[in-house]
Amino acid sequence: MAKKREEAILSFFFFGLTKMPGKTTMNIANLFYLKGKRGKNTMTDHTKYRILEMIPGTLLWTTLIGALALSFLKPLWVIYFIIIFCTYWLFRVFYFVTYLVISWRRLRRDINKDWLVETKQLPNWESYYHLIFLPFSTESDKVLRTTFQSLVDSNYPLEKMIVVLAGEERKMDVFKSTSEAMQKEFGDRFHKLIITCHPDNLPGEIKAKGANAYWAALKSKEYIDEEKIPYEKIIVSYFDSDTCVHRQYFAYLSYKYITNPKRERAAYQPVAFYNNNIWDSLALMRVVAFGTTFWLLTELSKPERLFTFSSHSISYKALIDVDFWQKDAVTDDSRIFLQCFIRYGGDFEVIPMYMPVSMDTVMAENIWSSLKNLYKQQRRWAWGVEHFPYMVWYFSKGILKTNTGEIAVSKIPFLKRFKYLWNLTEGMYSWATAPILIFILSRLPLWTGREQFGSTVFFQTAPVVLEWLLTGAMVGMFASAILFLFLLPPKPVQKNYLYYIVMVFQWIFLPIALIFFGSIPAIEAQTRLMIGKHLGFAVTEKARK
Repeated sequence: MAKKREEAILSFFFFGLTKMPGKTTMNIANLFYLKGKRGKNTMTDHTKYRILEMIPGTLLWTTLIGALALSFLKPLWVIYFIIIFCTYWLFRVFYFVTYLVISWRRLRRDINKDWLVETKQLPNWESYYHLIFLPFSTESDKVLRTTFQSLVDSNYPLEKMIVVLAGEERKMDVFKSTSEAMQKEFGDRFHKLIITCHPDNLPGEIKAKGANAYWAALKSKEYIDEEKIPYEKIIVSYFDSDTCVHRQYFAYLSYKYITNPKRERAAYQPVAFYNNNIWDSLALMRVVAFGTTFWLLTELSKPERLFTFSSHSISYKALIDVDFWQKDAVTDDSRIFLQCFIRYGGDFEVIPMYMPVSMDTVMAENIWSSLKNLYKQQRRWAWGVEHFPYMVWYFSKGILKTNTGEIAVSKIPFLKRFKYLWNLTEGMYSWATAPILIFILSRLPLWTGREQFGSTVFFQTAPVVLEWLLTGAMVGMFASAILFLFLLPPKPVQKNYLYYIVMVFQWIFLPIALIFFGSIPAIEAQTRLMIGKHLGFAVTEKARK
C-alpha cells in the first residue's frame, strides 16, 4: 500500500509521464494535452518533454519577477522573505566551509600516501589497463604537450595505458599538425596511442565533445576487441584536453577501482584544480575557477549527492552497457552518470577521489576575450539544467526499453529518485537566483517601503540585521582566500612575492563573480531551455604564456 502511494506521488510530481496499474494517473499534465477533432489525446512526447524543459526557467522568472513586483506592492513581505533567505544562506555558508575543510584534510592525507605501493599489493593488479580519452578541437600542441607529459611523468607503468587522442574533422588544420606532433613525441611511450578524427555532420549528433568522444570510443573498441582485452579489466579516464594528472592519479584510481566490490557500478571523481596557468591568469578568472574547485571539494564529502563533473574515470563495462557518451548532450560529462544510474536501476554511484587533476584557468589573448570565454564556459556548465527534463522523463517511467533489454526504472527507490532530482533542481535554482536576491533585490524593498513603514521598529532594524547576516556570510570568502593559498602551485621565479598579497585580496571580486559569472549565465541557460533555444557546445579557448 505504501509503495503504491509513493508511486502515485511520484507520478503526480512527474507530470503524468507514467501510468499506475489499472488506471491512468490524472494530474497537471492532462491540462496540456492537445485535443484532436474527435476529442482524443494527441499530445506528443516532444510536447511533453518541452513542458518539462520550461519548468526550471518558469520557476526562476517567477521568483525574480515576483520579488521585483512585491518589492513595490508588498515591500514588508519581501523584507521578511529576504531576512529568512539570508539566514538560510548563512547556514549554507557554514555548511560549505565545514565540508570544504573536511575534503581538504582528506586531500592532504591521500596525496601524501604512496598508492603505487598499495596497488602492487593487490592480486592481479597488473592485469588492468587504463584507457584515456583526450578529445580536442582547437587546442594547440603546446597545450596537449603538457597533458601528455603529465601522463608520462605518472608513477604508473606506461605500458598499461592506452591513450586515445580524438580530434575533429571540421578543424582539420589543427588536427593534422597537433596529432602528428603528439604521435612523433609520445607515440611509442604507451601501450598504444590511438588517434581518431571525428567526421563532421553525422546524423543524430550536435557539435559537442560528447559526439567526438562517442566516435573515439567506437574506434578504440575495435582495437580492444582485436587485442581481446576483457572489458572488465579496463578503467576509462575521460579528460579535457588540458587535464594534467597528479603523478599518483592512476595508482590511486587503480587501488580505488580494484578494491571496490561494485567497481563496475561506479564512476570515480577527482578534485579539479585550475592550476596550469594560475599565476598568469586574471584575478577574476582565478576567483571563478577556484570557486568551482571549492564547490567540488564540498560535494566530494557527500558522495550521495555526487554527479560526475569535467574530468573523471569510469568502468569500460559501464560505458559499453550505456553505448558510451550521448552524442546530442552538451553536458556529457555529468550526463554519463545519469545514463548509468538509469541503466542499472539506481545501482550506480560516484566514488570521491581525493586526488587532483589540474586544468587551465580561462585565459585568452586579451582581457575582453578572456571575459567572453569565461562567460561562455560558465553558461555551458549551467546548461547542466538540461538534466532536469531528462531525469523527470526517465525517472517517471515504469519500464524502460533499451537496446540491451528492459529496465524497471520504477524499482529505483522513490526517495532516491526524488533526492537526485531535488539536489539538481535546488542547485540550479540557487545558482541563478541567490546572488541576485542577496546582493541586489535585498535592497529594493528597503527603498520602496520607506514611506509606508519607515517609522516602524522592524523596518529600521531590518538593514542592520541584513548587514550582520551578509557579514557573517563573508566567512566563506575568508575561508576560500586562506585555503586558496594552500592549493596554489609553487610560485614561478619571475613572480614577485607581492603576488601572494594579490592572491588573497582578489577574493573581493567574489560578489561580482557570483553575479556576472554565476547568476547571469545560469539565467541565460535556463531561459534558453525554457524558450527552446538550445545551447551548442562552445569550446573554451586555451592560451598559455
